[in-house]
Amino acid sequence: MVIQFGYARGCEMRFKNFMRALVAPALAVGFALMLGLALVSGAAAQTPGEVKVGSVLREATMRGLNGPDQKLSAFRGKPLIINVWASWCPPCIAEMGSLERLAWSELGQQFNVIGISTDDYPEAAKGFLRKSQATLNHYIDRQLELEHMLGASNLPLTVLVDANGRVLSKIVGAREWDSPQAQQLIRNAFQGSLTSK
Repeated sequence: MVIQFGYARGCEMRFKNFMRALVAPALAVGFALMLGLALVSGAAAQTPGEVKVGSVLREATMRGLNGPDQKLSAFRGKPLIINVWASWCPPCIAEMGSLERLAWSELGQQFNVIGISTDDYPEAAKGFLRKSQATLNHYIDRQLELEHMLGASNLPLTVLVDANGRVLSKIVGAREWDSPQAQQLIRNAFQGSLTSK
């Protein structure tokens, strides 16, 4: 019996060592492949018809959520900040107040700030805007036209556009848009278009 126990224990130990030797490298390789694919797909992620930084936005009619419909070209002549959001996106909701404060600040008077909701249902977006007492003009995307054109594969996305409709910068992720750092980022992007203060 003692020999059998020792033999059984030896087999068990060899099996565990064999599994460790087999599974650990397989997991490491699998993880590395998944990470590599994530990095490659993130770097190459583009939406169909995306307007790249340096190019001019195409014309689009935006459906108003808290105001009338508007053509995108109606905002030409003054720099524009477009914030792409959704009511189900916590980081989008978190930054909304700072966009309002930015728009009503002295700096914000030198450019337009609008929001584009990617919600599938206008009622959800309108409900959020009512609850947050939004004063900025917000529009809703239809058939992914604006989402694709702006490259909004991740939310929130904020697009800085010059007075001629040329995309200057795309910023993914939430920010405190009325912070000194964000205001400096905006001044740098819109250099020459804003008065300095």
